[in-house]
Amino acid sequence: MAGGEAVRPQQQAVVDAIRQAIVRGEFVPDQRLVEADLSARFSASRASVRSALLELTNEGLVERVQNRGARVRAVSLEEAVEISEVRMVLEGLCAAKAAERINAAEIGELTGIGTGMRAAVANGDLLGYSELNQKLHRRLREISGQQTASKVLERLRAQNVRHQFRLAMHPGRPAVSLPEHLAIIDAVCSHDPEAAESAARAHLYSVIAALKEVDLPGPTLHGLP
Repeated sequence: MAGGEAVRPQQQAVVDAIRQAIVRGEFVPDQRLVEADLSARFSASRASVRSALLELTNEGLVERVQNRGARVRAVSLEEAVEISEVRMVLEGLCAAKAAERINAAEIGELTGIGTGMRAAVANGDLLGYSELNQKLHRRLREISGQQTASKVLERLRAQNVRHQFRLAMHPGRPAVSLPEHLAIIDAVCSHDPEAAESAARAHLYSVIAALKEVDLPGPTLHGLP
């Protein structure tokens, strides 16, 4: 048993490493994932890599193709919209719960994130804004205490990362999403669950509309719209 317990963290480290490479765009949609190459890159055994690919297949990040091995799963625009529709419901739930649970220290933290987002947009810092955007969504999930919703949202974020980054980097998009994010922050910090849920759902509705307009080829990187 002790040996098994020692191996599991190593296998999980491989899962996390491959997942992050996909999320960051180091592995692109439809790219083949060769076990030998991954084993060398991550200094892991072939068995650990094989187990990691199986787990990532279950998460929806990887797909197995008969006689061709594993590859990064491509997400179509239609699926990206469906994912965002699910996010709309879950993000609304988390925002409402966060408004109920937030404390003074967390209010200060979210207010600080909002200030940073304003500055990033004013300075044209798209990557900085994207990182703060990601941080805001993550903290809202954490503050909400909704662990099940958080796990689902994290999985959806990883699946949808290519479309999310295109949208985040689209000229003019931060200026649109900034007031949407600030409205969420204001509602949560005001302990207003209904307003927080409404603001979160309005933001995701805006994301869905923008996804349909901005389906252009582009780079992939982590970050939320």
